[in-house]
Amino acid sequence: MTTSTTEAISTTAKAVRGGLLAAALLLTGAAPAQAASHHFPPDNWLYLTVAKGDARTTGHHDTLLLCDPPEGHARAAEACSELTAADGDITRIPARDSYCPMIYAPVTVHARGEWSNRKVDYTQTFSSACFMSARTGSVFALDN
Repeated sequence: MTTSTTEAISTTAKAVRGGLLAAALLLTGAAPAQAASHHFPPDNWLYLTVAKGDARTTGHHDTLLLCDPPEGHARAAEACSELTAADGDITRIPARDSYCPMIYAPVTVHARGEWSNRKVDYTQTFSSACFMSARTGSVFALDN
């Protein structure tokens, strides 16, 4: 056998071993992911939208908030906890004591989804993001 043939066989063997190792790692990594999979559709979820200005504004932030386990935005766990305490009714989230400046900068929020097998459809325009946060807690805290 020539040196170039031996090198080619060695390179091929390394490639095959590398491919088998990668496949084994993928298989072992996939097993825990399957064991921890979420059931679908989830029980408690909301599609949240926050728009600066009135409801006709096109610029907005949105996300899907899932609560089993909490995920969707930076304060998902806190938002899910507040919604659980209010049984999914955003209007029942206790208002926070806040000192908001009297600057008019409207924010329109919309939540639609399902909570405890009930449809949720909530839309409200607040005079500012501060008043929105004081009234809805962490639910619409999408910018963090």
